[in-house]
Amino acid sequence: MPEPGERTFEPASGDGPERADGGARAAELRTAYEGLVQIRRLLGGGPEVPAPWERRLVPRAVALVLEAAGFPPSAVDARGMRCRTGYRVAAPEPGTGRVEVSWQGPPGSGAAREERERLTACAAELERHGWECLLYRGPRGRRFLEVEAPR
Repeated sequence: MPEPGERTFEPASGDGPERADGGARAAELRTAYEGLVQIRRLLGGGPEVPAPWERRLVPRAVALVLEAAGFPPSAVDARGMRCRTGYRVAAPEPGTGRVEVSWQGPPGSGAAREERERLTACAAELERHGWECLLYRGPRGRRFLEVEAPR
């Protein structure tokens, strides 16, 4: 549990502001990801089994895996408009134990054309980390992944 006033690392969900890809962020990301892997090892499930905290905080855990793997997160500007193409992790219904991962970008960015390939790559990385992924086609033909921990 963080101490009062202590800052904790928050992986990019794809709904936040565009972040500079600075060295400090990269170091925090590396430490957070290494912590995830170490917790998995200590709990005896191995590096390919989501830990109990990941099952409780699925959006955060999925975003951490994607960001650590080098996938770019989408971002929004001060007006709430998409300003960067990348993944977006969202919980359709909080407490369901699953999230939706979509490939979002600003209008005219071509995100819709590349979403199948990019989401397939995201699914491969998440499955390597023990998550179950199903690729769906949603409204207006846009694809998204439904991601959850194995039962």
